[in-house]
Amino acid sequence: MSIKLITFDLDDTLWDTAPVIASAEVVLRDWLHANAPMLGGVPVEHLFAIRERLVQAEPALKHRISALRRRVLFHALEEVGYSEKQALALADEGFEVFLHARHQVQVFPEVQPMLEALRQHYTLGVVTNGNADVRRLGLADYFRFALCAEDLGIGKPDPAPFLEALKRGEAPASEAVHIGDHPGDDIAGAQRAGLRAVWFNPRGAAWAGEQAPDAEIQQLSQLPEVLARWR
Repeated sequence: MSIKLITFDLDDTLWDTAPVIASAEVVLRDWLHANAPMLGGVPVEHLFAIRERLVQAEPALKHRISALRRRVLFHALEEVGYSEKQALALADEGFEVFLHARHQVQVFPEVQPMLEALRQHYTLGVVTNGNADVRRLGLADYFRFALCAEDLGIGKPDPAPFLEALKRGEAPASEAVHIGDHPGDDIAGAQRAGLRAVWFNPRGAAWAGEQAPDAEIQQLSQLPEVLARWR
């Protein structure tokens, strides 16, 4: 059958994520030094320990990464002596500082030409475990929907986000394909939901997943050719 719906992962598929997250962490740390000096010098390992404690107590938080980061900041601020009211306000402000910096991504140059070409023939959507917002990045017009684990309460590789994508895209699994970089979250997750899965592998890594992807590309500009073979 031909393909009607294409869903995309975001982080490390449409842009490199590590540099922007590292930069956002520095921006947040600088902001804390200036606005919450009692916390500014706390080792990052301490924040990781709070995070682990929160996730152990409430496992669903691992899919709500924005809420989790706010909670980590709140608890860390309270622990160093800020009042509950101060900690809440500083955690909210600090998170927004981080989130703004987190969106300073460099979208791969081939992304927008590819999306522009594909949307002429397919319905496009987003399925992500991250907290990047395509509206902030000027990409929203390309997609009918954007699903994130934070909103759904469950993330990839669970089939649920992909099944919701099929519903939003009004397509059966046999007429849908997902593109992503992660062998588990993207490839295995999509295939478990019945979609075809294209592995975005720009560094030419060896496949380390379970079932092989339906196709592999090293550049997003190769995707239209793959899709054409499935018409």
